[in-house]
Amino acid sequence: QVLLVESGGRLVQPGGSLRLSCAASGRPFSSNTMGWFRQAPGKERDLVAAISWNAGDTYYTDSVKGRFTISRDNAKNTVYLQMNSLKPEDTAVYYCAATVVGDRYRIQLQRMYDAWGQGTQVTVSS
Repeated sequence: QVLLVESGGRLVQPGGSLRLSCAASGRPFSSNTMGWFRQAPGKERDLVAAISWNAGDTYYTDSVKGRFTISRDNAKNTVYLQMNSLKPEDTAVYYCAATVVGDRYRIQLQRMYDAWGQGTQVTVSS
C-alpha cells in the first residue's frame, strides 16, 4: 500500500509557473511508476504526465508537452510536476497516483493505478 500526499497547488496568473510535489510512503517508492492526473469541473479525470521508476521514460498528454515537466527523487520518495506557461484551461484538481505497471500503454489507464492522493487545487486566473 502507498500513501500519497500532494502539495503546491494555488492560484496563479496565466503565464505563471507552479511546482506540485507528491510525497509517498509505504510500498518502496522506486517500484512505482508515478502519474499526475487532473480533473476540471464537469470533466473526467485524465492523465497529465507519468514517469517510470528510474525516470528513464516519461509520458505527457499533448496539451502540456513543452510546458510541464515530471520528475522524481527516489531518495526523497517524491515526484514533482513543474508547470510553466500556465493557461486558464490548466485549472483543475491535480492528483498524484502510483502503479506497479510500467508499459507505455497501461500507464495511461486510470484503473492501473492503485494508490491516489487527495488532490491539490490549481487555479489559473487573472
